[in-house]
Amino acid sequence: YFYGTFPENFTWGVSSSAYQVEGGWDADGKGPSIWDNFTHVPGNIENNDTGDVACDSYNKVEEDIYLLRALGVKNYRFSLSWPRIFPSGRNNSINSHGVDYYNRLIDGLVANNITPIVTLYHWDLPQALQDIGGWESSTLIDLFDSFADFCFQTFGDRVKFWITFNEPQVIAWVGYGVGEFPPNVKDSGSAPYQVAHILLKAHAKVYHTYDDKYRASQGGVIALCPNIDWVEPKTPGDPRDIEAADRYLQFLVGWFTHPIFKNGDYPEVMKWKVGNRSELQNLPSSRLPVFTAEEREYIRGTADVFCFNSYTSKIVTHATTRLRPFSYEYDQEVLTEIDSSWPSSAIADQRAVAWGLRRVLNWIKEEYGNPPIYIIENGVGIKTSSDVDDNARIFYYKTYIDEALKAYKLDGVNLRGYNAWSFMDDFEWLNGYDPRFGLHHVDFDNPNRPRTPKRSAVYYAEIIRNNGIPLPKEDE
Repeated sequence: YFYGTFPENFTWGVSSSAYQVEGGWDADGKGPSIWDNFTHVPGNIENNDTGDVACDSYNKVEEDIYLLRALGVKNYRFSLSWPRIFPSGRNNSINSHGVDYYNRLIDGLVANNITPIVTLYHWDLPQALQDIGGWESSTLIDLFDSFADFCFQTFGDRVKFWITFNEPQVIAWVGYGVGEFPPNVKDSGSAPYQVAHILLKAHAKVYHTYDDKYRASQGGVIALCPNIDWVEPKTPGDPRDIEAADRYLQFLVGWFTHPIFKNGDYPEVMKWKVGNRSELQNLPSSRLPVFTAEEREYIRGTADVFCFNSYTSKIVTHATTRLRPFSYEYDQEVLTEIDSSWPSSAIADQRAVAWGLRRVLNWIKEEYGNPPIYIIENGVGIKTSSDVDDNARIFYYKTYIDEALKAYKLDGVNLRGYNAWSFMDDFEWLNGYDPRFGLHHVDFDNPNRPRTPKRSAVYYAEIIRNNGIPLPKEDE
């Protein structure tokens, strides 16, 4: 265990997302999103839960700000609901009530010296845009840019930290590959690559819009936010396992970050694997699309900082996978497993492996030239209706934050901020309200959705106040 503190301007925060906390799914002219429609089909979500009311944050701006202030956070990361602002997904349908809601939230944060970190897209696509093809259609590039442009213009005088996409790999793979998330497309071999291609172009376009029109006057930063699990080679002495671990990370993360932070193009190993396997599958060309020289130039360098979410680690080995059916998963030629001694959580494949976070941070540092790094989501789900005495969560944060501290202090990682997931118990996608990730307990059986700070909230507030984990006075 390592004692020490973070740099003076380190930013501590908590995170949430629109569909998971806001509720008000059809309030005041909001349009339906793909998640609204998906959760309304019985059987899609655990217990048939929906985000219709969620934590009712749409009606509890003042209360949420009060809780954030009590925690002592320096920032609050939340997302904007595209269909709440543009019900039809297009800027000819501006919903002033939605705009007012976000203005109240942002003004309240700024008045309390809490920096808003705003995600433009956290999975809740307007249904109207899904109806014209969703992220498989390149028309979304301009439509997303038009939405982002409106947000920069409307909120950018107060918002100085923007995230374009939350976990683009999840959008591409879970939405379009395995099809577990809406729009439930099951096309594991091609659609994820096509969608990722469009997401990267959309991200780059929004970055350039900010750069060209707003950066000079607003002076903010903009990035995207991938999800990263650390993977440890099963046999660290076996070069095949080491390569498999790197390959896993390139397919998971490099898919989006290599084009942005390196050369505007996909990782070599992805191009090689998917290209080679496509050839063996007798396809006329690779299932991985190709960027033109112009597009590579346009995408390269379109992030000011490196943001990511991380929850767990896995063990990986090299594997020979089958050629059919075509699949992004098989393309990686890896096998993942977990160590049964790692503490489990409410989410089956999210076990607590704190040392993995330090390794992820070092990997980013080595891979991308030590950019300024922000951990945007990190936390643990616990399955119980009331976990106000959540010692397991305290232990999770204590060990994970300590590994982040080691990465900063001992390894020289340029870590600038840490955000806990999540601010309060909320709607956890397919798992509904079962796993509780919050620092604040929410009573979902009570129509008023009262919030109660858990012990972990008190613990996290103390870490923020101390700016880390200083040596106890008696040990100095």
